[in-house]
Amino acid sequence: MPPILSKIESMGILAGMRDASSIANRRERLKVILKLLRENRVESQEELLVLLEAKGIFITQATLSRDLKLLKASKVGAGSEGYFYAVPSDDELRRREEIHSQDFIRGYVSIDWNEHFVVIKTFSGHSAPVALALDNLGLEGVLGTIAGQDNVVFAALRSGYSGEDFLRDLRARIPELDED
Repeated sequence: MPPILSKIESMGILAGMRDASSIANRRERLKVILKLLRENRVESQEELLVLLEAKGIFITQATLSRDLKLLKASKVGAGSEGYFYAVPSDDELRRREEIHSQDFIRGYVSIDWNEHFVVIKTFSGHSAPVALALDNLGLEGVLGTIAGQDNVVFAALRSGYSGEDFLRDLRARIPELDED
């Protein structure tokens, strides 16, 4: 399994799916999309949908868009030849995660929560980088973040996802996190 798919699986993104067959289907679909993007110059989601259909995979554009986001695919410029989708290398993904982890560690002061929100207090001027790092770490239980003007970040939690779950998942992604 490509490392990016292992990472997606370890993040629990597939766990919220209804049954084992849908998890397997999504995992297989992500593998196919990853292979298609690495082997072809795909310029649009419509073109990728056609390539997927040729492989017997029929999905909506909305599903494809979510899959591309999970794979961290983005359009990159090729000068006068337009734009095409690319996925970062496994090394690039590791470097990005290290940078986001460092930004979080460098800026946070404390973490507290109630049943719906996590409140992260930050050093002055660090709320935006900490919120961005948290968004980019992609914790499945976090609906989104709001960075305060200066020294606080609010993270809204999915229903059934607790502050303890948040801290456990954050520690799994940032082992050097020193929060009791």
